[in-house]
Amino acid sequence: MSASVSFLAVDLGASSGRVMDCRWDGNRFSLHEVHRFPNAGVRFGSHLHWDVLRIWTEIQNGLLKFKSLENGNAAGIGIDAWGVDFCLLDDRDHLLGNPYHYRDTRTNGLPEAMRSRINGYELFQATGAQTMEINTAFQLASMVAERDCQLEIAHTLLMIPDLFQFLLSGEKMVEYTEATTTQLYNLRGGCWSREALGKLDLPAHIFPGVAMPGMTLGILRATVQSDVGLASGVPCIAVASHDTASAVAAIPELDQHSVFLSSGTWSLMGISVDEPNLSEDAFRGGFTNEGSAEGGVLLLKNMTGLWILQECVRFWGSAGKQISWTELQEAASRAMPFRSFIDPSAGEFRSPLDMPAAVKNYCARSGQPVPETQGEIARCVFESLSFAYREITEDLERITDRRFTTVRVVGGGSLNCFLCQMTADACGRTVIAGPVEASTLGNAMVQAVATNHLRSLADGRVALKKSVQYQAYQPASGEGWQETSQKYKSAVARGREWERIPDRA
Repeated sequence: MSASVSFLAVDLGASSGRVMDCRWDGNRFSLHEVHRFPNAGVRFGSHLHWDVLRIWTEIQNGLLKFKSLENGNAAGIGIDAWGVDFCLLDDRDHLLGNPYHYRDTRTNGLPEAMRSRINGYELFQATGAQTMEINTAFQLASMVAERDCQLEIAHTLLMIPDLFQFLLSGEKMVEYTEATTTQLYNLRGGCWSREALGKLDLPAHIFPGVAMPGMTLGILRATVQSDVGLASGVPCIAVASHDTASAVAAIPELDQHSVFLSSGTWSLMGISVDEPNLSEDAFRGGFTNEGSAEGGVLLLKNMTGLWILQECVRFWGSAGKQISWTELQEAASRAMPFRSFIDPSAGEFRSPLDMPAAVKNYCARSGQPVPETQGEIARCVFESLSFAYREITEDLERITDRRFTTVRVVGGGSLNCFLCQMTADACGRTVIAGPVEASTLGNAMVQAVATNHLRSLADGRVALKKSVQYQAYQPASGEGWQETSQKYKSAVARGREWERIPDRA
């Protein structure tokens, strides 16, 4: 075993991307940021796209910086990113346009419009995935409906991280954990779902083979090697390329009594299981089945997370009312507790121009006091997220007949002490926060196993436990959280009932 090696982890998020040097000394991992760059959707006409060529340029810039900073060479390169978004290539492997952003509006209402052809429960049985407008399945279905010429001439579909692995290695495959986010992959059969593809009239020939996490796709292309100055023979490794799967892989002691919470722009909360849960209870509870780094399944619920407050902060800043996250938490701590609640997953919070107004409108139409100040709005959102986490935990206990004592929080939200303590209080369970850089560490850990620097992911988690600091939060007693849970559920129920009213104003 090498005493000191570097794994390059490219971690792409919806707001920023990074190239990280993850060093393994034979006992612990350490992280060193090589290059960070902003990332965001680009509006062109009436649609929202990703500028993947700029992202590719930034990845190469990161590799160049790594070579200039280090005397050694990389032991591997892996890429993780968000799910559902994809790129199309023609028969000469040329990119067919800029890929769409999952927040583009072209899929709005499409699942309901296509219900006569295939409903959500049928898709759930075929793929294990819960229906969402943003899913790859409905993005592609919108292209079919619009007779998009790009789809008609497409030869290969690659998910976002798979595109960059192709540019690095020349290999065209879709990684397993990414494939499971498409709502087009048959988890039980271990293949693309013929039923889903057929029902949606999608061309089966564009879907390439599926790579399992830990598979070495190939070595760095000679042209890329020359451009960025790395040595020859650097392996390009298919990690758990869906960032949630990479993050969960990096959670030590995720046992039968723990739920994970990947907390950031999105909140993804669930458990690790061996087989997909296709029960009606899981479907009605809004749970989806996604691939894990071990090749198993993550039974989880996906909901809007800190996006709501991120957009509030952005809107206030544009209006000249700048507030830092520390100031926002302090203002929220001073606001009256348990006054108003929202459903974080309500459609109106997907991409409004004025997020604070969206929060106020929800409270008004559901018959609650309307939060007015920044602190009141933040308190409303923080408490609502915490109660939503409680509801998910209770639903998981009911569906799986397991009892959970611990919530393990990873991602940027694990740094939010205010939200972590609220989560412990609302759930009535211990919260263990960390690691923050979970997706990057999970990325590197899979590379270390693939290159025989670690024997297994289990050994990697033992190493991570020694590599990272964690913070524990114990639930407070006598604060009214347990008694207020029903008030939150009632507010959410009123909000959902309003959404079902036809032709509402």
